[in-house]
Amino acid sequence: MAEPEQFDVLLVEDDEGDVLMTREAFEYHKLRNPLHVVADGVQALEFLRREGGYADAPRPGLILLDLNLPRKDGREVLHEIKSDASLRSIPVVVLTTSSADEDVAGSYQAYANAYVSKPVDFDRFVDVIRRIDNFFVSVVKLVR
Repeated sequence: MAEPEQFDVLLVEDDEGDVLMTREAFEYHKLRNPLHVVADGVQALEFLRREGGYADAPRPGLILLDLNLPRKDGREVLHEIKSDASLRSIPVVVLTTSSADEDVAGSYQAYANAYVSKPVDFDRFVDVIRRIDNFFVSVVKLVR
């Protein structure tokens, strides 16, 4: 059986507790995908466009995007990613605490690839991260 493809993951998250839980989920499930973290929407776009201090940033194969971010909201970031021909093929999973119908609908209308409400329970959160990784590593064929 072939080894699953490895790809970089960009986590756009301002909550340090959620960043820590995501890192722990990657470690717990021995996920080999390098995880890069930025704390706001401006940094996310700089990372993706390789601007400023991110000139050497890798192109992520997957973006985990929170909606409620400082400086530039996740909704704006999603819109900019999906409006940019060089970025739109990167899958974006909205991973947020909001379960509001308007956030779910708005994210899909802005071409999010998936919308996941963050569980507050650590074990469920770790399982959600594992399932997201498993789906994008084992099931989906990503654009390189």
